[in-house]
Amino acid sequence: MDKGFIHIYTGNGKGKTTAAVGISVRARCRGLRAAFVQFFKEKDPCNEIASLEALGVHTIVFDSVKSPLFNPDIDRPSLRAEARKSLSILEDMFHKGGYDLMVIDEFICLIAEGVITEEDALSFLATKPEGLELVLTGKGATDRIMECADYVTFMKDIKHPFRKKTEARRGIEY
Repeated sequence: MDKGFIHIYTGNGKGKTTAAVGISVRARCRGLRAAFVQFFKEKDPCNEIASLEALGVHTIVFDSVKSPLFNPDIDRPSLRAEARKSLSILEDMFHKGGYDLMVIDEFICLIAEGVITEEDALSFLATKPEGLELVLTGKGATDRIMECADYVTFMKDIKHPFRKKTEARRGIEY
């Protein structure tokens, strides 16, 4: 591709990661080289990562970068250092990986939860090669981050059983 676009899937509704998995599957099935990267999640043999790997999508789970929302006692300086190392690895992948598509799942949450600054995120996005299609997911996209995107999809939570304290279901929500 001559021109790669930036996609953002944000909002409080369900489906951000699912949409990112879908575009990864489509790209791979069309012969594109795809990478799928996750923050704030752990590698699980029964989640979307295993399916993507089976299709030949390169996957990385930065499981040392945990959500401070769900890990309130986490050492913030160490967390920020881990995030900076991860972004450095991703910048290297931008230029040496030869990918047509890269998904960075929960990237927006890194900003929203204060793990990286909006300025760090914008600087990182400025390093994206022209031909790379980049998909960013997560709640809380800022106006400035959305301005640099070509596509912005906002997932709106209209009705959800979690409001009634329903537990997440294996195979559906995770």
